[in-house]
Amino acid sequence: MFRAIGIDLGTSYSCVGVFRNGKVEIIPNDQGNLTTPSYVAFTNEEILIGDEAKNQLPMNPYNTVFNVQRLIGRKYSDATVQADMENWPFKVINGNGKPKIQVEYKHETKVFTPEEISSLILTKMKEIAENYRGQKVTEVVIAVPVYFNNAQRRATQDAAVIAGLNALRIINAPTLAAIAYGLNSKVSAERSVLIFDLGGGTLNISILRIEEGIYEVNSTAGYTHLGGEDFDNRMVQYFIQEFKRKYGQDLKENKSAVRRLRTYCERAKRILSISLQASIEIESLHEGINFYSTITRARFEEINADLFRTILEPVEKALRDAKMAKSSIQEVILVGGSTRIPKVQKLVQDFFGGKALNKSMNPDEAVTYGAAIQAAILTGDKSEIIKDLLLLDVAPCSLGIETAGGVMTALIKRNTTIPTKQTQTVTISIDKQSVIPIAVYEGEGSMTRDNHLLGECKLLDIPPTSGSVPEIEVTFDIDANSILNVSAMDKSSGKENTITITNNKERLSNDEIDRMISDAEKYKKDNEIRRERIIAKNSLESYCFNMRANIIDNKMVNTIGDYNKKKMLDAIKDTLAWLEANQVRTS
Repeated sequence: MFRAIGIDLGTSYSCVGVFRNGKVEIIPNDQGNLTTPSYVAFTNEEILIGDEAKNQLPMNPYNTVFNVQRLIGRKYSDATVQADMENWPFKVINGNGKPKIQVEYKHETKVFTPEEISSLILTKMKEIAENYRGQKVTEVVIAVPVYFNNAQRRATQDAAVIAGLNALRIINAPTLAAIAYGLNSKVSAERSVLIFDLGGGTLNISILRIEEGIYEVNSTAGYTHLGGEDFDNRMVQYFIQEFKRKYGQDLKENKSAVRRLRTYCERAKRILSISLQASIEIESLHEGINFYSTITRARFEEINADLFRTILEPVEKALRDAKMAKSSIQEVILVGGSTRIPKVQKLVQDFFGGKALNKSMNPDEAVTYGAAIQAAILTGDKSEIIKDLLLLDVAPCSLGIETAGGVMTALIKRNTTIPTKQTQTVTISIDKQSVIPIAVYEGEGSMTRDNHLLGECKLLDIPPTSGSVPEIEVTFDIDANSILNVSAMDKSSGKENTITITNNKERLSNDEIDRMISDAEKYKKDNEIRRERIIAKNSLESYCFNMRANIIDNKMVNTIGDYNKKKMLDAIKDTLAWLEANQVRTS
């Protein structure tokens, strides 16, 4: 029995697993693959998710959505969003300052939030798990990049709700990979390990101390916008320029051609991880031109040189924050599909003085493995192998309030072990007003203007003071999901207020979530009706073909006679013709 699953909701691929009978099982999808593309496609008949969506992308580029992790919890004006839009064939629009995706679905223009797209992917992963053992799944642990901020974590929780899942915990991906390493390696003596997690869209670094089932995170660092997709983008631009040099034509405006080229570039990148050269052969890429080219591993490394140089910066930052030397790291563990790239491995190995890298875990599955274990623990599994496991994670960003002069006064510093509660007394000038606004910020800047406003906690009906500045006791209480509660009390009057930071301006409202849940149920029902029609069509076709074969092979001629034989063959022909004229699209 299980009711909770672990999901690695990745930029490029997602993976689902469950802890059952004392071990983790990574669950294959309906194609038999252990990872599922994080793609959602909208057609005139249905919504496709995963392999089906990715496979039809070249024919339907404008309505196939991917890389949604790069949109969730962000603002439309973010520089990274604007840069990514240059590489995406689907349309991203400005919806009250938030990015939204516009597609054509069932001959109508529809607009979806990133949370809705993520929820469709989560629903797919949930269905994969439910079909695996025929059990309903209601709870989940979801892995996210270490530098996901409060808004992005909240948005991920919203996506889970829309998918019909209760997110037990939102946990940093490399922390979960460390759990997988610890259990697989049966670590007993104290070890300091560094998790280097480079996936399709993010780079995550965590340094942990592991001892007798206790996993204590010392520091985290990373980039929410660096991974395999960026290496693919460089290859695409390289070949677009080559095509222009050779044929004098610009591919950029042909979105379908660019998507086809990207598919071949992704394949070439994988080949270059095991070979020194890869070929690109695409028939009729643009204006009937067949495009043939090659790329060497050296050229691939050269066009991505600046990106490769940056991958060590968060490693150095994590070591500084943990106050540790390179030599203190006893194990460097590689996680994420992009760590298969030889240049990445060489850079990391050279940085650690030639230390052998730990590649014992499947890089695509390690995070899911840890998420499944944590899901089991949080739902009361008492299996011997996990019963003493304790995870001590850290706050991904500093949290504080604005004090005089716009100064950021941090109450909880980045990399503080969570859950935690911190209280500080501050003075805030209110110019004889009866309301004291306490602005809550997230970020590492010394001034609040350089940080992200999370919300505001207001103290009301504060009595006027005779020339003195009010003393306010502010308490920050952050839970294991890095979700923040703020309380404030005026020490002279005893007036107090408590809020949960919800980013209401940026987060979906309850009404929006309810509407999206209703829509998700409708999309699911539409797809189920469609699948039933496909099954019925297939059954009728199969019956017709079998019946015709029996008649033609004379197996029934003695019982039905020539006249009835002709009538039956005509009826079969008419039925098959009707099915052909009333096609049900299956992909």
